[in-house]
Amino acid sequence: MEITDDKNFFILYKPKDIVSGDFYYALAHQPKTRKEELFYLCTADCTGHGVPGALMSMLGISNLNESIIEKEIIEPHEILNNVRNGIIESLDSEDKNEENKDGMDCVLCAFDFKNNTLEFAAANNPLWIFRNGEMLEFKPDKMPVGKYHSELASFTPQKVDLQKGDIVYCFTDGFADQFGGEKGKKFKYKPFQEILIKNAGQSMDEQKKVLETVFENWKGDLEQVDDVLVVGVKI
Repeated sequence: MEITDDKNFFILYKPKDIVSGDFYYALAHQPKTRKEELFYLCTADCTGHGVPGALMSMLGISNLNESIIEKEIIEPHEILNNVRNGIIESLDSEDKNEENKDGMDCVLCAFDFKNNTLEFAAANNPLWIFRNGEMLEFKPDKMPVGKYHSELASFTPQKVDLQKGDIVYCFTDGFADQFGGEKGKKFKYKPFQEILIKNAGQSMDEQKKVLETVFENWKGDLEQVDDVLVVGVKI
């Protein structure tokens, strides 16, 4: 589903190369077993960037489509469990004991706008909600959607009742990990969050412009180190 900037959301998408290991996925879907349409939104960071990252992105998108559309899996944590199985099966190497870290970090949301609820699951990346002047942080499971060195536990289901005026932020690590500034250090997550809080009262389009300006000013003449993806959705 193609999405473009609108008053209720923004997408800051800055691939490091022509193709990217970061991707966003958006799908409005009416499950057969539910009366309400769900809007699925995934922000994902696949292993690598450039062509290797893009190939992993294609694998992730393919497995999301299969899980949601074909298999009619509804809950985000179960969708991620199924996507993980598909990725592992596709990447399974000859040496079963070899540790393969290919996969993706992501947040997968299922918005029910009729009932103002959000169900989500998070793999290594958190989800933030700006509400009444403060940022609520929902922590992720500390494991990727892919092969992992320990037993494959299920991803954790999380649910929140949304309020009018909430802004949901999903992102990958590219913004916070960018080197720059006077000392050439990482931007980091706390300053990133502070910018979002400071500008949450602006329009969604203006928030995107602020983030882009801050990123470019911070990076300066240094190389962009990773793909960058930040998505904001205002309720």
